[in-house]
Amino acid sequence: MNNSKWAIRLPIIITSAVAIGVLLGANFTTSDTPSGDMNKSLFKFREVLGYIDRNYVDDVDSEELVETAIVKMLEKLDPHTVYIPKEEAVLAQSQLQGNFEGIGIEFNIFKDTLYVVTPLSGGPSEKVGLQAGDKIVKVDGENIAGIGLNNRKVFEKLRGPKGSEAKLQIIRDSKKAPLDFTIIRDKIPQSSVDVSYMVNKEVGYIKVSRFTATTYDEFYAAMEKLIDQGMKKLVLDLTGNPGGYLDKAVNMADELLADDDMIVYTKGKETRYNDEYRAVRKGIFEKGPVVVMIDQGSASASEIVAGALQDNDRALIVGRRSFGKGLVQMPINLSDGAELRLTISRYYTPSGRSIQKPYDGKDAAYSHDLADRYENGELFVADSIHVNDTLEYATGKGRKVYGGGGIVPDFFVPIDTTETSSYLTKMYTSNSLREYTFKYYEANKQKFEKMGFDEFFNDFSVTDKMLEDLNKVAKENGVKYAAADFAKSKELVRIHMKAQIARSNWGEEGFFPVFNQADEIFIKALTLFDQAEQLAERN
Repeated sequence: MNNSKWAIRLPIIITSAVAIGVLLGANFTTSDTPSGDMNKSLFKFREVLGYIDRNYVDDVDSEELVETAIVKMLEKLDPHTVYIPKEEAVLAQSQLQGNFEGIGIEFNIFKDTLYVVTPLSGGPSEKVGLQAGDKIVKVDGENIAGIGLNNRKVFEKLRGPKGSEAKLQIIRDSKKAPLDFTIIRDKIPQSSVDVSYMVNKEVGYIKVSRFTATTYDEFYAAMEKLIDQGMKKLVLDLTGNPGGYLDKAVNMADELLADDDMIVYTKGKETRYNDEYRAVRKGIFEKGPVVVMIDQGSASASEIVAGALQDNDRALIVGRRSFGKGLVQMPINLSDGAELRLTISRYYTPSGRSIQKPYDGKDAAYSHDLADRYENGELFVADSIHVNDTLEYATGKGRKVYGGGGIVPDFFVPIDTTETSSYLTKMYTSNSLREYTFKYYEANKQKFEKMGFDEFFNDFSVTDKMLEDLNKVAKENGVKYAAADFAKSKELVRIHMKAQIARSNWGEEGFFPVFNQADEIFIKALTLFDQAEQLAERN
């Protein structure tokens, strides 16, 4: 189950948090003995904690003090070395494992009520008969409606070990009385390749949202499908991809690069953390032209793929400068179930550039980097991108590339603000657009189910009456109507509403063909294949 990530996918929301504590590398263990200086520091810490415990005027929670000290200590290192308390560690791991254990629904929260957007195909909720539009009001006899519900509370209530029971009470509009369900939790797969489809007779499109344990297998299956459908050219969409497992990124790049091409290498203080990764197998698509889409939300493993393809002159990169995370974390499971993700090396692209953007111990400034890019104009004008001339490198064919702060695209695409507005942003952040569209789809579900996607794509239009009804929902959610803003954003609203309806009926394979009509990076990508083909031929 997951809250739809597309409910907030607007270009203007560039200050939303990027998942930067991502996992790169494999598990390691160490038996190093603390140095003399380390022993002195540990003794001092225990001494202070002991005095507090014995003599402080009020009772204290020693565990809370220790956890606070750990967090503050790690802040002195780098922005990506993080401590994850045991309460959050399981959820953090599940985001990367490619599956989790739960009841298997996609959900959303409207007006403090949990709605089933869709039961996941083949999952336990679908098997017992949960339906899109059901409102879950009780879990194991406990009321969950109107209690200040949020995603974390939903996860806590509905996720659980395989084989355990979840007793749900739901309200279904077609039934007068509440319905009770007992659901046996099971493993629920999570897709990281959101969609793959043919844009036209030659161009295939694959959207990868993160790098989990299953990403490479999903990517390979998508490539096979598209090649069978006649794909000769590939658009690989890594926009908003926060990264994940290093080996999955390496394997993906290997499918597009020639044997022995360098993909990435790492350097750390300890030589055991130094490594290099090269293409080692015959790839499934080593020759056709490739265009890779990135933006300011593309981080970590997605930057490895983009950097490897750019440095090897295998693909053209289009979009905006990527996030700039080039530090490798080692996951360490602590004795109480918490997790430490410790930076142990830096990674470098084939040309030798580090992608990591600067940090100086001031976490606030680092965290506000995306907002700063907005304010200094970088997201709007290519010339505003700051590149360090002293960190200039060259690709295999002599093209200039720069280190020290993310992947700079070969072709810049600014954020399009011509149709965006603060009113549109508020409709998204209040969940109004998602709420109205979901309920509209439910009311007209039979009509859409009888309609083929091509008919929907070509003939269905969002009417003015639908827009009026959307504004009413927004008003009910506390969004003050702004006529000028709405007039400016009206056509963009139509596309987003149509995309959400398509997603409800056809899944991501309906959403993306509609949504991409408004995606400026995608539109630009489709114009670059002649140049990408020349690049591919030179290789």
